[in-house]
Amino acid sequence: MYYIRERVLAGEFMAGTWCSLGSAIAAEIVGLAGYDWVLLDSEHAPSTAPGLMAQMQALSRFAAAPIVRIPWLDQVYIKWALDLGASGIMVPYVETEEQAACAVSCMRYSPQGIRGLGTATRASDYGYAFPDYFSRANAELLTVVQIETLRAVDNAAAIAAVNGVGVLFVGPMDLSNNGKMPGKFSDPRFMDMLEGIAAAARGQGKACGILLPEAGLVPSLREIGYTFIAVGSDSGLLTRHFRENLALMRSR
Repeated sequence: MYYIRERVLAGEFMAGTWCSLGSAIAAEIVGLAGYDWVLLDSEHAPSTAPGLMAQMQALSRFAAAPIVRIPWLDQVYIKWALDLGASGIMVPYVETEEQAACAVSCMRYSPQGIRGLGTATRASDYGYAFPDYFSRANAELLTVVQIETLRAVDNAAAIAAVNGVGVLFVGPMDLSNNGKMPGKFSDPRFMDMLEGIAAAARGQGKACGILLPEAGLVPSLREIGYTFIAVGSDSGLLTRHFRENLALMRSR
C-alpha cells in the first residue's frame, strides 16, 4: 500500500490528474508521467470493480497514490474500493458534517468505524500483509470530501472539523453551476467561495483541493491555499490534442 495522508496534511503540494477512461493502459501512462496521485473516477466514468483493480495494478509500480471517486456516499462502494487497494476515497456531494462523518466511518475498521473486515483482499496483498495493513489503515487512508453545493460551502468549516476528513475538494463545475455561474471560474463570487473553503480547511488543519482545466491556473490557487490539485484528465487531454493535431494537419 502507498499512503499519502501524512504528506497531504503537512501541506505538501500534491499534483494529480483524472483518469476517466476506465483504462489500465491510460492509468499506466499517467503513472509513468510522475504524478503524486491519480483520481480513478467511478462517478462519471465506466469503472467497474474489476476495471478499478486493473487500473490500480497498472499504477502499482509507481509512486502515485490511487484515489477512487465513488459514485455516491455508500458504505459498499467505499468498502469495495478500499479492499481493491485505494489509498483514499473521494466522496461526491458532501454537504454536511454528518455526511462527512459517515464517509470517515465507512473507511475505518471497528471500533472507529463500520468498515467490513476482510483479511485476504488486494489491499493487504491477499492476506500476506494483513497485520500491517490493519494496523495502519484507519490512520493513513485519505478521506477526500467534495464541496459542490452552496450548502456545502456554508458548512465547510463544520465539515473540515470532522475528525478523519483529510481534504475539502472543490468540484468546480458543480459548484459554479449550483452558484448560478456555470463555468465562470474567474467570477469574483466564485473566487470568494474558493477562498472561504480554503480558509475553512486551513482553520481545521486540513488540506484543500480542486480540479482545474489547465495548469496555468495552479499558481493563483496555490496562493490562496490549495495544495491538493488535479489538472485535466486522460479523456480531456486526448480530446484536445487530437483536435489540435487534426487542425494542424488540415492547415498545411
